[in-house]
Amino acid sequence: MSNNSTRRSFIKTSSAALVGTALSSSVAKNAHAGGNDEIRFVLIGCGGRGTSAAAQIMETKGNVKLVAVADAFPKKAASAVEKLKRRGASKMDVPEDRVFHGLDAYKKAIDVDSDLVVIATPPGFKPQQFEYAVNKGRHIFIEKPLATDAPGVRRVLESVEKSKQKNLLVAVGLQRHHQPEYIETVKRIQDGAIGDVITQRVYWNGGGIWYRNREPDQSEMAFQVNNWYHFIWICGDQICEQHIHNLDVACWVKGDYPVECNGMGGRDQRLRGDRTKSQIFDHTFCEYTFADGTKLFSQGRHLQDAWTTVSEFADGTEGTADVSGSIKGKQNWNFQGERLNGHQQEQHDLIESLMAGKIYNEGEYGAKSTFAAILGREACYSGQVIRWDDLLARGKDLTPGIDAYTMDSAPPSIPGPDGKYAVPVPGQYNPFA
Repeated sequence: MSNNSTRRSFIKTSSAALVGTALSSSVAKNAHAGGNDEIRFVLIGCGGRGTSAAAQIMETKGNVKLVAVADAFPKKAASAVEKLKRRGASKMDVPEDRVFHGLDAYKKAIDVDSDLVVIATPPGFKPQQFEYAVNKGRHIFIEKPLATDAPGVRRVLESVEKSKQKNLLVAVGLQRHHQPEYIETVKRIQDGAIGDVITQRVYWNGGGIWYRNREPDQSEMAFQVNNWYHFIWICGDQICEQHIHNLDVACWVKGDYPVECNGMGGRDQRLRGDRTKSQIFDHTFCEYTFADGTKLFSQGRHLQDAWTTVSEFADGTEGTADVSGSIKGKQNWNFQGERLNGHQQEQHDLIESLMAGKIYNEGEYGAKSTFAAILGREACYSGQVIRWDDLLARGKDLTPGIDAYTMDSAPPSIPGPDGKYAVPVPGQYNPFA
């Protein structure tokens, strides 16, 4: 490949299929980057996850180069550049004029000549950023979740179809799909190791999450974007932001998505009940039902001094499985292979595939697993039984007009005269309003 245009053509038109799955662990570990063609990438969202994802791409054996960054805040964008320089300056070419900030900065970064876009922004902003990257013909790594509401998921699914038509690689940060212990366990379950799966139980029970105090002279939009985890429109609540991993595993095991959900939840400890700082729940419990009547039970919470676990289990007619690597059934089994760092492995797989011209697309299951989490949230918020098809078709828009948002815009949720943010009340909240 003698020039950039030829290299671009090769990377974007090669068509070996790896649809919806990782490379095998042996290939992923031993055959990275089988060429010298440079992969130029840009980073959208310079928080901890985005900076880590960029660093992990730089840790692959591929010939990669970071060429632009963008963040809502100038200090975060500049800080990411400095941190990443310390990790690998030779894999960076990010002059000051390619360090962008603002809510529209993603466009400027994606417009830079590049092959790959890394999107690690708060989930409320991802649908339009993903759409823009697809329209520009870029390969994409996008962190989970992919949206916070039904209109956002529909928008992502439309862009996924465009990405397939353009033969673009789309990788989603649901890294368990790239971990050998999960890959092998799911295969064994689907091959009948525990008989027919009847129920599944998944958990993301932790102690809490960060909070960032309001800064002097900070606009309401800037405060919420900086403190995004605590606002429904931009985060989707804990069930979307973290518990999606466990829900995704359960749907992977089942090979399907639920048709309906009922749930319950509320706020007991979240910032000691201070509604001037946050509006999300601190605990949810969901009962999902699949088309064949089987059940998925889900717990997600942030409660201090309570039982903590992040795990997934499947119960069948002939045994049970811890999906992270063990089975008790007709024949007991424990995973004996190397347990790889999933965040790093998904980047090894991505860069190796691009260098080899092998295009896979995880966008559809990324969007549908996102929607499974949204379905659970709306069931918990409303206290109603919510059907998948109804919510996907008619679910409320949490981010109306988001493409035009600036730091001076009024965010979708603003505090009342008492300074408190609205918190959903089961029995009163309407998921379709």
